[in-house]
Amino acid sequence: MKQKYLIVLIAMLFSACGNKSKTFVPERLLTEPEMINVMTDVQIIEADINYQKTQEREQNDSVKPQPKDFVKMSKDYYSQLFERYGITDSIFSQNIRYYTERPAVLEKIMDSVVQRLKREQTTSSTQ
Repeated sequence: MKQKYLIVLIAMLFSACGNKSKTFVPERLLTEPEMINVMTDVQIIEADINYQKTQEREQNDSVKPQPKDFVKMSKDYYSQLFERYGITDSIFSQNIRYYTERPAVLEKIMDSVVQRLKREQTTSSTQ
């Protein structure tokens, strides 16, 4: 829940620092449902990377596994994400900018993401 508010806060900061005219439109505008799907996957990716970082830090000192390259892991995850949705990192960034300039819409998207993640967590915990 805190992460949702952090993303919205960052988005609002970007919009406050950006151009006040609301004329920017990405070369490929993702619809709100598409953006919900993408941002849900982004949250899952970030959670997985953070979990793996925590696991690596908590490893027993006697076991010295090869450290993971989290930058490469992140790039690989995002490459798969972009391929899955048929977008590029540039299109993703442009859409983040577009929705950041529309904080009410972004908040609605992020609320939907949080609700979806809660449903998925509930469903996976009951199986």
